[in-house]
Amino acid sequence: MSIKKVPKKPSFFQFFLYWLKLGFISFGGPAGQISMMHQELVEKRRWISEHRFLHALNYTMILPGPEAQQLATYIGWLMFGIAGG
Repeated sequence: MSIKKVPKKPSFFQFFLYWLKLGFISFGGPAGQISMMHQELVEKRRWISEHRFLHALNYTMILPGPEAQQLATYIGWLMFGIAGG
């Protein structure tokens, strides 16, 4: 039986640096940004679960406006409340 190691929650500064980096290197519009968020936050750093990410993505797809920005705001809110959002 394998036990998955759950990573600890990042500091607010680490979280802020990730979003700053994404803002500078992102390309490809919302689809590219969402893909980069998924790869980094779900697969690499595991700060958010696959289920939670896809659940949030489903909601942002039905709302008017930029999906990637809404997804980023929601993930920030999940991690750090109003300050993260």
